[in-house]
Amino acid sequence: MSGACAHPLLRTPTPASWLARACESSEVLLIDHANCEKKAASTALALMFAYAEDLDLAEKLSRLAREELRHYEQVTRLIRKLEIEPRRLAPGRYAQSLRRLVARSEPQREVDLMICGALIEARSCERFEALGSVIGGPAGELFHALKSAEARHFKMYLELARRAAARTGIDAAARIDAFADLEAELISGPDEVFRFHSGVP
Repeated sequence: MSGACAHPLLRTPTPASWLARACESSEVLLIDHANCEKKAASTALALMFAYAEDLDLAEKLSRLAREELRHYEQVTRLIRKLEIEPRRLAPGRYAQSLRRLVARSEPQREVDLMICGALIEARSCERFEALGSVIGGPAGELFHALKSAEARHFKMYLELARRAAARTGIDAAARIDAFADLEAELISGPDEVFRFHSGVP
């Protein structure tokens, strides 16, 4: 790992080498970030269907999905403004690797899915803050503006995870530790594909 991280949920900060690569690859960064916003909205909607009986969860995730889609629109407007040619990007390993740790059966699965969401949003928040000070220009301004929303999102997912765990007697702290350790390995380890949530390039 690359040292202590100021973010309360993360075990390691974004490596300096990733930030350097991000500054050199802003087109890929923005295209992949647009994809991330779509995936975040899609994930929120999928969880609403999976846990439809939980109206409090559905209300929170409905608002989140709408906000993620507004963020997607902001990113695509910037892509147009910068005259970046949109293209398909293969997904990186990050989210898929985290989801491999998610339990297949309930009630553990609900807790794990919420923790997974919390970590993804927490890493986005941490990277927005780091990028806002190094990438500059309109992309830096956008990332800085989105940081506070990601902070709210990770806290919401974490609250939902702890609530589900308390309801079913699951040790939320142990599951958070397991996911946070894996997340840190993905961020601090070598990664062949550069993406918004990738590891060391």
